[in-house]
Amino acid sequence: MSNFIKIKNKINKFNKSLLIDGDKSLSIRWALLSSQSLKKCKSSNLLYSEDVLSTLSCLKKLGVKVKISKNFCEIIGLGLNGFKYKNNLILNAGNSGTLGRLILGLLVHSKNNLKLIGDKSLSKRDFLRVTKPLGKFGAKFVSNHGKLPINIKGTDFSKPIKYYENKGSAQCKSAVMFAALNTFGETVIKARKSRDHSELLFKYLKLPIKVIKRKKYDIIKVKGKHKIPSLNYKIPADISSAAFFIVLTALTKDSKLTIKNVNINPSRMGVFYILKLMGVKISKINIRNYKGEKIADLIIRGTGKIKPINCPTRFNSSAIDEFLLIFLIAAKAKGVSYFKNLSELNQKESPRLKWGSKILNKIGIKNTVTKSSIKIYGNPNIKIDRRIIIKNFLKDHRVFMTSVIAALSFGGEWQIFDKSSINTSFPSFLKKIEQLGANLE
Repeated sequence: MSNFIKIKNKINKFNKSLLIDGDKSLSIRWALLSSQSLKKCKSSNLLYSEDVLSTLSCLKKLGVKVKISKNFCEIIGLGLNGFKYKNNLILNAGNSGTLGRLILGLLVHSKNNLKLIGDKSLSKRDFLRVTKPLGKFGAKFVSNHGKLPINIKGTDFSKPIKYYENKGSAQCKSAVMFAALNTFGETVIKARKSRDHSELLFKYLKLPIKVIKRKKYDIIKVKGKHKIPSLNYKIPADISSAAFFIVLTALTKDSKLTIKNVNINPSRMGVFYILKLMGVKISKINIRNYKGEKIADLIIRGTGKIKPINCPTRFNSSAIDEFLLIFLIAAKAKGVSYFKNLSELNQKESPRLKWGSKILNKIGIKNTVTKSSIKIYGNPNIKIDRRIIIKNFLKDHRVFMTSVIAALSFGGEWQIFDKSSINTSFPSFLKKIEQLGANLE
């Protein structure tokens, strides 16, 4: 079976309702925290993507009991510092930066030596950003110049630390929080604003955490050695996955889409607010609270008018996974859009800022890109009547899916490789696209 798809026609206008798979960030965090509980934890709507399956596989290797069925996943954890495994165990994080970085936080007290590895893409990414602060707890990490593979030797005498997280990385912050769970005393983190799923889960579980919110950063205080109760959780839909359909609808005139039960955590809603500033018709209804998180139904309508934006950098961290899609909206704007302070995009599965520029070039949209910024000269009358090939993007799932949205929105004849990359985060993506009426070959 070929590992590419062909798209020859734009999608026709549609009026549909969709259910989106569970949130990847919450799925991974649920599994990792459940492994630290001594009680049975059950989840429904868990995202069965490669990243989440890699998480469950690693936990099994560490001695955790995991039961997977079509409708639920059950984990019986081993408690704090309860992992049971043989010396020199190898854990494979696959393509998942969230798993790779967060699980290190749970391994700072590992009794035996371990090695963490990943796929080709993950092995190019920076892990010093987590091994440096985690090393302050007393664990030892030997890496390949800050990259995978990493050898880990835990400590029996960890001590709480003070840590300044200055990158706006939820993964770095969460790794330290996870390490603090099993450390006597109080760990203090001063962190730039980023996703707060870990903080909300800690609060819901009544773990001893205190969060002091400032304008540009948060002070997070975690006291360790507190037993983790059972966590039964219906994972809400992923806003990062929903964003593909939001943008497709926005770029398809006279279309309407309702997406149900979406996680609208404020630390994830940058894409929502950026698109509203650009004139996209999007609204929230049926807003409610669920175990610390806010969820809602989203309604999106296709519009013919897109406004350019000088994007406020305050939205960067809360939209970091959606900027490739936002660039497509900017391509249709009447005027010049400017996005800056986006160097973190190049710390993802592929250098995404560069790939955003490449996709824009392929569809004929002028842009200028630096190491941390991009200026996009939009064209509201964009039409594509040529053949476009997308490949060699390190199998980055978001590059693949963004290319599909571009093809269906702007036309042309596209051949997009590495369709299996969607298994990393959104295995049902192409099925959902077809539900809206897209013709894929």
